[in-house]
Order: sequence, then C-alpha cells, then structure tokens
Amino acid sequence: MSRKKTIPDEQVHAAIRQLLATGGDKAVSFGAVARATRLAPSTLAQRFGTVPAMRAAALRQGWQALTEATTTAMDAAAGKGPQGLLKALDAVAAPVIGLLRVATDDESRALAAGWRQMVETALSLRIGQGEKAREAAAILFAAWQGQLLWGGEGFRLKDAVKRLT
Repeated sequence: MSRKKTIPDEQVHAAIRQLLATGGDKAVSFGAVARATRLAPSTLAQRFGTVPAMRAAALRQGWQALTEATTTAMDAAAGKGPQGLLKALDAVAAPVIGLLRVATDDESRALAAGWRQMVETALSLRIGQGEKAREAAAILFAAWQGQLLWGGEGFRLKDAVKRLT
C-alpha cells in the first residue's frame, strides 16, 4: 500500500518549473527538486520514474494551467479589442513565460502550440475576418511574446495594434 502524498504533484511541478525558469534543463535533477520540495530524491524517482518524465509532467501541468487561466482572461476581456485582450493575458502569461522556452517534449510542444493557436484565434476574431486578420494576429502574438521575453523598451504594443488593425 502506498503512502499518502505529503506534497501534491502540483506543488512539485511548480518547484520544477521554477528551477527550469531560473536554470534551464540542467537545473532539474532529483536532488535539486528534493531540496526545493523537501521530498527525498527516492520519493521523486518513485513518483515520476525519470528526470525527463518529471520535467515533462511539470511542463504539461503548467501548460494546462496556463490554458485554463488564458480562457478565464479571454472571457474577462470579451468585447475588448486586441490590445485589451493582450493586456488581460499579460497577467496570466508573464509569470510563466519561462515555460515557453523549455517545452522540449512532444506533448508539451503540442500544448504550447495549442495555446498559441488559441490566443492567435482570439486576436484574429477581434481584428476582423480572413487571411489578413490571421496574419495580423500572428504578428501581434509574436510581438507580444517578444515583449514579455525581452522587455519592451522603445516599443509600444499598442502602436503595433494600431498599424495592424
């Protein structure tokens, strides 16, 4: 009979994502996660099997949580234009931007691509119809993500929205 988990997977996943965001793939090991969560490395090995499986589980859960938070933010921004949508999404995407750089397994990449498509579709619907709206949405998404990743000094997203819509 297995013991009751003292720390839920979601909490372990959050610690793993924090390690990934600050130190990349090499920062995640059973020992590093054990220190971050106060679980024994053997407990983590039993729970996840391998370090890559542990990392992948944390990324999948992170993408799923981001998708849910994005849906909520989109609902809150209903009736607002593309700039209003991106502003609403800043609050949910900025804290987990590190996930975008470390989606290394196939399932995480698929979840990331699905999230991107969801955001681009919502932007496109706020811009108009047709191929031009889809292209503008893709450009706005890329500009928004670039701004989150690298900062936006000298660049205002609202100016890009005005030019593209």
